[in-house]
Amino acid sequence: MVIAIDGPAGAGKSTVTRRLAQRLGFAFLDTGAMYRAVTWAAIDRGVQFDDGDALLALAQAIDIRFDGESVFVDGVDASVQIRDPLVTRSIVHVADHAEIRSRLVGLQRQIASTGNFVCEGRDQGTIAFPDAFLKIFLTASPQFRAIRRADQMKAAGQYVDFDQVIADQKIRDQQDVNRPVGKLVRAADAVEVDTDNKSIDQVVAELVQLAESRIKTTGQGS
Repeated sequence: MVIAIDGPAGAGKSTVTRRLAQRLGFAFLDTGAMYRAVTWAAIDRGVQFDDGDALLALAQAIDIRFDGESVFVDGVDASVQIRDPLVTRSIVHVADHAEIRSRLVGLQRQIASTGNFVCEGRDQGTIAFPDAFLKIFLTASPQFRAIRRADQMKAAGQYVDFDQVIADQKIRDQQDVNRPVGKLVRAADAVEVDTDNKSIDQVVAELVQLAESRIKTTGQGS
């Protein structure tokens, strides 16, 4: 059983998805970590990002596995390395590569077929899991998303220029809805949940209610 959660950056997807999985007793599938893993492997092994064929060969060759919150690449725990700022800046080259994306979507489906998962990303309900048990489109106003991002930066000890946060977010939003592959699109049958003026706990509680209601209606949880 798969619950697919999509939405724009800053809507709280990652935190909400993890907590929803915990509340439901599902596993959490961090799809973004897969793209980060390929990106980190390319940097680590000297594969050039302008060499699409070499990037694809790398993505097809490496073994990506999850163990709880840890991410392993060819048996090496790369959980910390894949969050490096250089990986964040470079991930677009992997995420926008159609054949790599197809490879990783296949891996997502393979993993999700083994149990009950909550998955989050940009294309979970449209491309990766079009037949998901429940699809949720988590959104929020640009202002609230920027506030969340600024709070995250402050918590990490980073300097915050709120106007720049807003500007960067606008660019990210435009990129996400216009990407050649894996673009951000709300699935027609997704339930939209607005997180403005809501705490994480409130959002999670709302999603738990949605999931439990769907389970009760369909009887799939019995």
